[in-house]
Parts: sequence; structure tokens; C-alpha cells
Amino acid sequence: MHYFLEFEKPVADLVGKLEELRALGAGDERSVNVDEEIARLETKAEQALKDIYAKLTPWQKTQVARHPDRPHARDYIDALITDFTPMSGDRAFGEDAAITAGFGRFRGTPVAVLAQEKGHDTATRLKHNFGMARPEGYRKAVRIMKLADRFKLPVITLVDTAGAYPGIGAEERGQAEAIARSTEACLALGVPNVSVIIGEGGSGGAIALATANRVVMLEHAIYSVISPEGAASILWRESSKAQDAATNMKITAQDLLKLKVIDEIVGEPLGGAHRDPKAVIEAVGTTLETALSTLVVEDAATLKRARRDKFLAIGRTLDR
Repeated sequence: MHYFLEFEKPVADLVGKLEELRALGAGDERSVNVDEEIARLETKAEQALKDIYAKLTPWQKTQVARHPDRPHARDYIDALITDFTPMSGDRAFGEDAAITAGFGRFRGTPVAVLAQEKGHDTATRLKHNFGMARPEGYRKAVRIMKLADRFKLPVITLVDTAGAYPGIGAEERGQAEAIARSTEACLALGVPNVSVIIGEGGSGGAIALATANRVVMLEHAIYSVISPEGAASILWRESSKAQDAATNMKITAQDLLKLKVIDEIVGEPLGGAHRDPKAVIEAVGTTLETALSTLVVEDAATLKRARRDKFLAIGRTLDR
């Protein structure tokens, strides 16, 4: 059974009825033929799902982006990266499991991979700190990017975080400086880097890995300077206004493509990535392959200049 979000209740009700009918039809002494009713309800449930997902609000997209069954960074690495060798530690303080980093092969091409991992159950979420990195995580990312640059390896980043960890220890160890250094390292790369926002792209914690030549988002992912709840608390002193904040902040992939903050949207299966993880991971792989194939032919100076110009152009308006 799927975990249904609140706005998916009409579909959940239909699926519940379907399960009851299937159980009835599977009985040894089947007194009624339920096949026709099952087929009718299946069609009705699919249509209801289409209707709901055809007009998702930004807040509903936020809920989809946070769905507990949505594929996480490790799922993408396991499916797309062969011979993956993880690297640990920042060589200054310690290891941060919120960021998975290492080297492997993407469809035969050696690459460096940086990914924010949230975890899929209580134990792994605690281990990975819900994908919220500390300074040592970003310093590890810088270390891997420098190695990738030295050995001329393209960099792939998978972004999925509510933001950098705001704890006292993280602030004492220079969280803001670490984020800035990671962003700087992205800009300074002389090799192609492509970033995929697979769930949440939250604040500087995301931009530290997403300052790339190509930035792509999944259809129902979100990308923003702050979470809707955080923005509502600041603007209205009321986190319950998160829905209003989500609408006004332009956090959806569709809005951000129009604003030229991102370069491309990767479509998701009907009902979100969690309904068919294999299909969405394959689609991301195809997008990555296409993006890298156009970037690997460029020299280091061109890549740096194009990346810098891309981010400096965001938000500019021209008076004609």
C-alpha cells in the first residue's frame, strides 16, 4: 500500500475499496464476479490521480518533494554509478554522513559524485542527520571537488536537503564559511558539473552543491532560499501560513525554469517519483548523460566563464 498524502485522500479511498474487492474476489467460495467493478474502480482511481496532479499547488508539490517513499540519493547512486567508492572525512574535524561523496563510473565515464542523503527510516535518518550537513560535510565536498578537478573528472551532485544544519556546534565550526567555500569550489571547477535537485533544495545548504554548469530539477521537487514554514515564521510569525509562503516564493520547478534559475525539468511518473522510482532514476540518468556530453567538449576556461555568467545573470532585468 502507498503512503497517501492528505490531498490524495480521494485516491486513497478508491484504492481502499479496490483492496477490499480484490480480497473478496480472491476467496475460495466466490459468490460474485467483482472483476468488472475492480476494472471500473482502477480506471476511476487513475483518473482521480491525473486530475489531482494536473493542478498541484506549490504547497502540495512541497509535500510530494518530502514524501517518505521518494527515492533518495543513495538509490540514484546504486542504480546509476558503478564501482562507486565512497570517501570520508574533511581532513580537519571528522566525517559527516549527511553528504555522500566519492568516485565511480557513470555509464562508463569516471566521475565524482556528491549527494545529500536523507535516509529512509528512523535509523538512517538519524545517521544522515536528515540530509542536513554540518561544516565538515561541505569541507569534505570541497576536498572531493578539488580531487575531481585535479584528475579531470566531471562532477555530479544530487541535492536533497531542507538546509544546512543550524546547530550550535555547526555554527561554532564555521557553517557559513564552509558553505561559502563549497560554493566557491563549485564555481572554480575546471571540469563540467551537473546538479540534480531530486527532492528539496533548501537554502545555502543546497546552493553549496548546486552551483553547476547545468541545474536540473525533478518535476515535483522544490528549490528555495528557505523552507515555506521558515518563511512564514519570519514574515507572518505564523508557521501555519506555510501554504501562502510556498505560493509566493516561486519554489516549484516550473516557476524556476521560467525565472531561468534552473535549466531543465525531468518529468516524474504520474503520482510522483515514489510511485515508479526505477523510471524516474532512468530519466535522470538520461538527462545527466545528455548534459555531460555537451559539456565535456569545453575547455576549463569556457566552463568556468559560462558557469559564472549563468549565476550572475539570475535576477537581472533589462530596461528597453
